[in-house]
Amino acid sequence: MTVPAPDRPRRLLVVVDAPSLLHRSHHARAHTGTTDRAGRPAWALHGMLGQILEVIDGFAPDAVVFGLDDRRASERADLYPAYKAGRAEKDPALVEQLDRAGAMLDALGLATLTPPGLEADDVSASAATWAGAHGWDCVIVTSDRDAFAHISDHTRVLRLINGGVSASPLLTPARLVAMYGVPAEHYLEFAALRGDASDNLPGVSGIGEKTAATLLTQVGSMRTVWADVDRNEGRGVASTLDSWATETGARRIGRTVVRRLTADGARERYDFNVRIMSGRDDLDLGLTPDVPGTPGLLPLDAHRIATVVGFLGVEATTSLAIRVLSTDPASAASGSDR
Repeated sequence: MTVPAPDRPRRLLVVVDAPSLLHRSHHARAHTGTTDRAGRPAWALHGMLGQILEVIDGFAPDAVVFGLDDRRASERADLYPAYKAGRAEKDPALVEQLDRAGAMLDALGLATLTPPGLEADDVSASAATWAGAHGWDCVIVTSDRDAFAHISDHTRVLRLINGGVSASPLLTPARLVAMYGVPAEHYLEFAALRGDASDNLPGVSGIGEKTAATLLTQVGSMRTVWADVDRNEGRGVASTLDSWATETGARRIGRTVVRRLTADGARERYDFNVRIMSGRDDLDLGLTPDVPGTPGLLPLDAHRIATVVGFLGVEATTSLAIRVLSTDPASAASGSDR
């Protein structure tokens, strides 16, 4: 394991869920009709790049990795054909920009990873694991909630929502608890109970967000819950929830929750959601921090930046990219603090 030197701050890895940012930028900026110098649609690429430049300018990371989806194969869809069913057909202009994103980022010298059969979420999970193992901090940049399961003392999530980077929440373990009432280490269990409509994954029937949060906060992990269901018919779970209700003046829900957890198919649904929602955390990111100039490490070559970003045809963005991407990371300055 690599640990940070005592005379400088921990280095920072930013990992970007590129498809989620491209989707949001496409819908927010399609009206601009921005094209590159070849006349191809470029508004989503330009929007994503602008957001990432703002993130890099604010966080001054040492390395940036972009996760991309394998758009030709999906292990999750193979396992569950209804995965993400019901989503609207993608605009061809968005599809074209999704297909071009990797080449643009690679040309800049940033690192991209398209894991076969997997998604950008798996790259985010692997980046959080890599950072923890190498003594780095990590910021996951995404518009989705899936990454919340990776929040820890060394990993934060910048969730880009309406209002751009400056108005988006930077989620830490404490802020996640404040938002959902669930510690980060139980977020995956919370999500599996609740389900995810955007991925067409139903939750356990009758267990919504509030009930799921209360169950995990009062009883602990779902391993503890299922153990009590198996060995004690859920009496311990019901008693704990009812004691909480008595202390807080809330409605008693103990027996109802146990009944819903023991309904036909409930545990199978929960286990299936955990399996689908769990991100692969063992992907090789290809990062070699001790080899200057390798993809993903900052700073980048100014001439390369000018050539690649300049092709998008927006002079102000090119100037910003040169300033931000060719600047040393914060950890290069001894004694700096992040």
